[in-house]
Amino acid sequence: MPPVHAAPERHLLFLCTGNYYRSRFAEELWQHLETRQPTGWRAQSRGISFVHSRENVGPISPHARWGLQARGIELDEPLRAPRLVEPTDLAGAAHIVAMSRQEHRPMLLVHFPIWTDRVEYWDVEDVALWPPEVALERIERWVRELRVRLVLRDG
Repeated sequence: MPPVHAAPERHLLFLCTGNYYRSRFAEELWQHLETRQPTGWRAQSRGISFVHSRENVGPISPHARWGLQARGIELDEPLRAPRLVEPTDLAGAAHIVAMSRQEHRPMLLVHFPIWTDRVEYWDVEDVALWPPEVALERIERWVRELRVRLVLRDG
């Protein structure tokens, strides 16, 4: 009998501006859900442009931390610093989600134009436009919906 091999892990990439708030919340939520009900997808998150996020302090937004804690999700310490997306991150992802079409599509056009049309765009705006409670609730809903879609797509 041939050896049984586990299905290869698939990579999901969440993008936002500074990899500090929305994409980090989505990544941590995904990973938490994955420990409870595995789909075979591993999430990562990255920022598209740190130029636009100079005022971020610390490794993760207090809003993301609060939103995760409110959902009973503990973060592993020490927390990693925000990471800037690299071409290898994009190439290694089987599915890519950017948090805001309005904000992130133009950034991708500048920095990674060949990837612009390969990204699923959500409409979750940053704290200057949306209260964190609203943004995080929407991200959570869409993360859960995406988990179902990817499982169905994989058959």
